[in-house]
Amino acid sequence: MPDTDNPAQNVTFASNGGHAHGYLALPPAGTGPGLIVIQEWWGLTSHIVDVSDRFAAEGYVVLAPDLFGGATTHDKDEAESLMQQLPVEQAARDLSGAVDYLLAHDAVTSERLGAVGFCMGGGFVLVLAAQHGATIAAAVPFYGVLQEPVDFSGMDAEVLGHYGEQDDSIPAEAARELAERIHAESGRPAEFLFYPAGHAFFNDTNLLGTYDEESARTAWVRTLEFLRTRLG
Repeated sequence: MPDTDNPAQNVTFASNGGHAHGYLALPPAGTGPGLIVIQEWWGLTSHIVDVSDRFAAEGYVVLAPDLFGGATTHDKDEAESLMQQLPVEQAARDLSGAVDYLLAHDAVTSERLGAVGFCMGGGFVLVLAAQHGATIAAAVPFYGVLQEPVDFSGMDAEVLGHYGEQDDSIPAEAARELAERIHAESGRPAEFLFYPAGHAFFNDTNLLGTYDEESARTAWVRTLEFLRTRLG
């Protein structure tokens, strides 16, 4: 069974008429632009904590919401089950609470936020940007797809996507079509970049065995440049 005792949780915020939890990381300076990091289907794992800390070291105030309520797993079937049991609208409301929390946080210096997500979280990055209009300035999905149709007409964010050419679960052509639809519906720039790698190539604790160090490093540098030009 998945582990529901998650020590990564260090902050609580209002959401869904109640409370949600997450991991908050502050930059060395103590203040900076706000950034939401959205988990893979494994949960709020040590890898997501590490990625959040890496962004914080680059100057961002980072919040990684715990969409599974503490559950994490290393089992692919359990991860798929956790994702399927998570209603998109519930996750969207939790992410909305995360947006409100960050924008009101004393350490956040930006009026708009960035959002970065991986796999399942990459899809939720697009949902978040579509639903929050001008609040989200930059959206970065890593190999993210949509579980349900999304209306991008209200999106104001610019989008930079990272996808693997050898990803068996997300055909490159499908990703390109998604980028074209985002741009057509929103009128905003949507650039999806492709790497000679498989799914989850950024995850250096990759349980699928498809981590690609060079592709991950390149995507990281591109992501930081993208965020800096849009958030500071």
